[in-house]
Amino acid sequence: GRRTQLLEGLPATATVEENAAAGVSVCTFNVTVSPLSPEGVAILPTIVNSNPLAKAFRIESKADFEYRVVTTGSLVLDYETMPKSFDLQIFVEDSTGRTDLNTLTVQITDKNERPVFRGNMANQTVTIYVLEGTRPGCIYQVDAADPEKAELKYSWLPATVPFLVLESGDIFSTKEFDYEKDPHCYFLNITVSDPDGLNSTKTVNINIININDESPYFTTKQRIYRIPEEQSPGTVVANITAKDPDDEDFPSRLFYSIQSSDRYFSINPSTGVLQVTGRIDRDAPPLQLHPNISVIVRVEDSPSGGHACEMEITIIIDDINDNPPECNPSTFRKEANENTPAGTFLLDLRNYCEDIDVDPSNNQFNFTGLSGFGSNNFALESTVSGRLVMTESIDLENPANLGVEVYSLTVRVQDIACPNYSSKYPFYTSFDIFLCYIIYIYIRIKPVNEFFPVFSNLSYEFNVSEITKVGSSIGRVSASDKDWPPSVITYSIVAGGGTRDYANIFWISPTKGEVKILARLDYETTQKHVLTVQASDREKTATASVTVSVLDVNDEEPVCSPNFYSFQIPVSLAVGTNINGFRIECQDRDSDPRSFRYFINEGNVNNRFTFSPSAGSNTSRLILASRFDYESGLDTNWVYRLRVYITDDNLLNAKGKATHLIKTGTVTLSIRVIPNPTTAIATTPGFTVVTKRENLYSESVWYVPFVITLSSLLLLGLLAFLGFRLVTWIRTRCPPAGKADVAPLIFTLCVFFSVEKKKPKKEVVVTMTKLNTVFDGEARDPVTGKMYEFNTLSGARRWKKSSEPLQLEPAVQVTSSNTDSGGQGTDRAEAPSKKEPSEKRKEPTAERKPAAKPSAGQSETPSQDGLK
Repeated sequence: GRRTQLLEGLPATATVEENAAAGVSVCTFNVTVSPLSPEGVAILPTIVNSNPLAKAFRIESKADFEYRVVTTGSLVLDYETMPKSFDLQIFVEDSTGRTDLNTLTVQITDKNERPVFRGNMANQTVTIYVLEGTRPGCIYQVDAADPEKAELKYSWLPATVPFLVLESGDIFSTKEFDYEKDPHCYFLNITVSDPDGLNSTKTVNINIININDESPYFTTKQRIYRIPEEQSPGTVVANITAKDPDDEDFPSRLFYSIQSSDRYFSINPSTGVLQVTGRIDRDAPPLQLHPNISVIVRVEDSPSGGHACEMEITIIIDDINDNPPECNPSTFRKEANENTPAGTFLLDLRNYCEDIDVDPSNNQFNFTGLSGFGSNNFALESTVSGRLVMTESIDLENPANLGVEVYSLTVRVQDIACPNYSSKYPFYTSFDIFLCYIIYIYIRIKPVNEFFPVFSNLSYEFNVSEITKVGSSIGRVSASDKDWPPSVITYSIVAGGGTRDYANIFWISPTKGEVKILARLDYETTQKHVLTVQASDREKTATASVTVSVLDVNDEEPVCSPNFYSFQIPVSLAVGTNINGFRIECQDRDSDPRSFRYFINEGNVNNRFTFSPSAGSNTSRLILASRFDYESGLDTNWVYRLRVYITDDNLLNAKGKATHLIKTGTVTLSIRVIPNPTTAIATTPGFTVVTKRENLYSESVWYVPFVITLSSLLLLGLLAFLGFRLVTWIRTRCPPAGKADVAPLIFTLCVFFSVEKKKPKKEVVVTMTKLNTVFDGEARDPVTGKMYEFNTLSGARRWKKSSEPLQLEPAVQVTSSNTDSGGQGTDRAEAPSKKEPSEKRKEPTAERKPAAKPSAGQSETPSQDGLK
């Protein structure tokens, strides 16, 4: 909005008195609105900022456009502790968008305040206790302060009391009090005043405490008490009474306590009633051996520091039948072999059960109520002994017992004497005869391995294709025995199934009997495997024979020799010619020689080549099927890379090809077509020797290159080490300069190494032999129409230069040498340069001429202009 003067009366400075209450007006101002603002003020005057930041002031409306700033009361304005002024920024905006922001400065003015009491007297009436017989002296320190730090004066009323207040605020007693003669309580009104007469008053209550100088005594004569054990807390055992001679005319104010450390009883400190507080168990230590409890009761006439008297009383604890018999453990698990004879002893329950009641008449019990599943097979010899025995033999294979391995029995253990369990079992009554201890007995009949495992078949036969994947299941064997519960049968291969490369190529699942293959089967190597499989139930074993017949599958690829060949043919080769007499011979371990088919899959542009015969033989020749036609542009490739496929499906019909597995071998041929020369020139052409070597890597001898490489590295390292040691040894034995009193051989070596360190190599001889390609034919390119030269043997070509005659020279041999002494070398040419005139070519000898010194590491090379 636009900034306009809307706040009349601001900025301004106002004052307010400290400790002002809420709602005290500080400043009044008006808001002037534009006549064009019919709605008046859009945003009421607001305090948007306060410095210091505090919510001590707010703005409230006084009339239509009249406002005032008042105190909030939420913050006490204290001149002595707070800032002395506040800067309030007031913001307003009318409905037309005009705004105004002005500052109101509020200053806090000081005010004389009353003195205030501090400490305990600031909040309550202080009570001071003074013992009778105390000598006169200071009994209390009054703490007061003035907010304006003025000096204070103290006064007290009534003035007749035996006390005085000093200027420091100390209250002094002026006499020694006697409780029996003087008043027991005094009230002092303490007034503190500042120099302007403002004051504050507080009351101090002073009590005189009586001193007791007579000892109390017990009036109860009984010293021995008898109670049964397991009394509930709060049960009264005795009522102890005593008197104090000092309180003959007043109610007794005695305090009772138990001096000895006792966890069973407590005494009421005011009434002297002795009662049970903790559990009293006669059957547990220490009461099990010492049932008498001694308690020392003390009576005092003051909580501390008074006169006291002590008395010892004895409490005898009587035993009750409050404990039922208990067995540990309460659950038994026993095992017995099947076919155990009747009368066999299994368990003596009395060794595990007891009644902890101390009195012999309360700790007798018996065993009754043998019940549960299969209880007819077991019995207790007597109710007193608790011996459990078998009554008949149990056979798990018997159909009557089939599936039963564990028998669950229960036995009740009961007190002979009348029980009194109400303290431990609140719902028990004396007529409840069923409250007893239950013993749970689980008897497991252990199976006996009586029978041998038996295979479902005496022998097994599995037919497996030789291309079955490794890890595939090929069959399953199964065995069982008549034992109950059924024994866990474990299967294993104990014999057979091995090959030259693998100890065993079969695996059997120990739990399921499933036979799987661990390595690829090969019909061509082994047609049948005989295994011996064993079934074991950990104690007894049985074996069966497993015969695995490997089924022949066409899984071998035809292998042809050679599998790669490169040769050159002239463009004028006659159709039907066996190219260079080339033929391939193929073999297949699992196919008849008549099953081969030959066809060129890639690179046979315009079908210029074929094989004869194309099928039915393991050998075939490469035949030129049609003439080359480069002149009309039908043929453009001069190099053919043929990809020959050899399949073993020649003897299969169409249906057999769709269902049988077919393998394919490959042979790669590289054929270069050499164009015919346009002019026959009788010359001895240069030639290029091409040597092709092929290294076939065999996976079975992977270690050979590794061993060769490692041995070479070790040998090189040894030679380098020996050379280093030799040089070091020679240098240590070299004589100083000018002396030669050593062996001639050592002296020669020293001279050699010293010279080699100082002088570089003096002579470098580089010999280069170049086999020049002789272009002895010419032809016209059918695409561009340009003339090019070619070599009739190698097929090399280059564009023909119009000013250059046909090249007929043989190869040139150049020898270059650099010497350190003369710095010059000579070039010896056995044939004239091709750029010399034709007259010079016919000279019988070549002209010698000096050659420029070549740079380091380089030798002179013939011109390569026009070579492509």
